[in-house]
Amino acid sequence: MRRSLARSAVALVCMSAFFCATTEFVSTWRSPTAQPLRLAGAKVVAVFMSSKEGVRRHAEDAMAREITKRGAIGVASYTVIDQRLIRDEKFARSAFERLGFAGSVVMRVVGNQTQVTYTPSYWTAYPYYGHFWGGYWGWGWGSVYAPGYLQTDQVVSVETLIYSLRQDQLVWAGVSRTIDPSSLDGFIEELASAITDEMKSDGLLP
Repeated sequence: MRRSLARSAVALVCMSAFFCATTEFVSTWRSPTAQPLRLAGAKVVAVFMSSKEGVRRHAEDAMAREITKRGAIGVASYTVIDQRLIRDEKFARSAFERLGFAGSVVMRVVGNQTQVTYTPSYWTAYPYYGHFWGGYWGWGWGSVYAPGYLQTDQVVSVETLIYSLRQDQLVWAGVSRTIDPSSLDGFIEELASAITDEMKSDGLLP
């Protein structure tokens, strides 16, 4: 019973305080010819594809901060390429090369849906404890009814592409799912940590 209570307490902490990770990858890909990335001190451009310029800028600023935390120099793409030109692939690539970027991190939302989970009710009963106060006291404390409930979660799916301008190839790609992101900054921070872990396990980051 103590173990059950402990597990319940941990679950409540995870749900209420977001201490537990909510991001997971549903698919990843690594180029078979890619070499480990040496990005310490190198410039890496952050690109967040969005038709809303405000969202793009906010997300790219958050991405650039996370890249910088990991030893490279993160730069938001909106600071070097105008919104009207960012969609021109050839122009963007030549601009990144001319500005001396070693690589790019590109993100785009590929799914945003509401997920509803139903947990059925259950009844737990314990032994009858005697006839004190007509027998109700022991029965009342020993039997617990937990009503069923619906849980609604927002699930955001993001595609991330890591491109090495030095190696001239796409080196890593992944599609992730994040449940109930609390804020854009926190979402990018959690996603960046998950991407870093995946790329380390794939041998692309030291």
